[in-house]
This record gives sequence, structure tokens and C-alpha cells, in this order.
Amino acid sequence: MILYPAIDLKDGHCVRLLKGEMDKATVFNDDPAAQARAFQDAGCAWLHLVDLNGAFAGEPVNAAAVEAILGATDVPAQLGGGIRDMATIERWLSKGLARVILGTVAVENPDLVREAARAFPGQVAVGVDARDGRVATRGWAEETDVDVTGLARSCEDAGVAAIIYTDINRDGAMQGPNVEATAALANAVSVPVIASGGVSSLADLVALRDCGAPLNGAISGRALYDGAIDLKEALTVLG
Repeated sequence: MILYPAIDLKDGHCVRLLKGEMDKATVFNDDPAAQARAFQDAGCAWLHLVDLNGAFAGEPVNAAAVEAILGATDVPAQLGGGIRDMATIERWLSKGLARVILGTVAVENPDLVREAARAFPGQVAVGVDARDGRVATRGWAEETDVDVTGLARSCEDAGVAAIIYTDINRDGAMQGPNVEATAALANAVSVPVIASGGVSSLADLVALRDCGAPLNGAISGRALYDGAIDLKEALTVLG
């Protein structure tokens, strides 16, 4: 199972939010590229990047920070936040991103997901962000009536490379991931599922690994910054 260290970008800084609230951001590093290098030096195989301002604005905002990260590291990186048209997808992939993550647009314009997945096989993932079993969009600020499993199955049909499932109520709260819901989703679709939200200890990672579902990986942010999870140790345990 892959451990994806998270670098969430707000106003050019590396931050973590509490349950997706932009006004509850903690700055962990003023130099996102240096943070990315530190994760790479510790042995991570992937990076998970989020343009938080972009998720609200509907277009890339922290492009300079993302480009600095791509220039400073060699490991593949995936990016979500404000990617809502084909031109933006093409631009990011041409700059060296391994995978783009489509979130809001997967709900509002599913045809774009299909088009992008066809044009860039293996390089388009969908972020399924849920609050109480329903999908939230536009930086988690807007609730929808869209069912998590239903959206995931439509993404499966579209041919996406992966689904990043986030339980918003767990995100940044250090209360543990929603293992049951994540496992249920992973067992319901054939697309690789990556767990996100609430991973706060090595025990959480082991629980996800052993949840009985074929999870591709797990994303962790705050726990790595706080030192609750030692990245090198976690990578060793997860193999």
C-alpha cells in the first residue's frame, strides 16, 4: 500500500486545514518545495498535492508552488484543486505532473472526466469528497445529493486511474480514518481507491492496509508534520 504524503497549498504555504475549513489553516512550512524534498529524501514513492485556493477559485492559484515542487523532486506527484477544464489538465500534465485529480468537475461535468481519461490514460484520478455519505464540491463548501458509491461507479465506467476518497469530517482532525466506509467503497469498484482523511497514526495505516479491501494507498498530512507518524517507519511497515 502506497503512503502519499500530502502537501496542501494555501497562499503559497504548506498548510493543513481542520475538516476542510479554510479559516482553520495551520501553516507547517513556508517552503513547499523544501517540504517535498524532505518527503522524497525520507523515501516516499509519491506526493499528493492540493491547491486549496484553486479548489475555491475554480482555477489554479498556487501554480508557482506546484511548479517549484515538481522542479525540486523526482518522485511522481498528483494534484487536485481547481482543475476543471481540458486546457488546465493538459497544461499540468505537460509540466510533469504524473496525475491530475478531478473533484468538483466529476459531479458537475462528468463528460469532461470521460474525455480526459480517454486522452490521458492512467493520468486522471477523481477525488470523491464526502460528508455523511454525500459528495461535497467546490472546496467542500457546497453539499450535493450525490451518493459516494454512485459517483465512484460512474468514474469506474469512465476509465479513471484512481479514486481518492476523503471523509471530510475526519480530515485534519487526527481522529482516525473512516476505515469501514473506505473499505466498502474499495470493494464496490474495481478502480484503485486511495484513502484520505484522518490518518493520524501508524496503527491507522495498518488498519487501512488490513481492512479487507484492495486499497491502493493512503494519504496523510498533519500526522507527518506533527510527528505522530514517522514517514520512514511507516514506509517500512507498509512495505
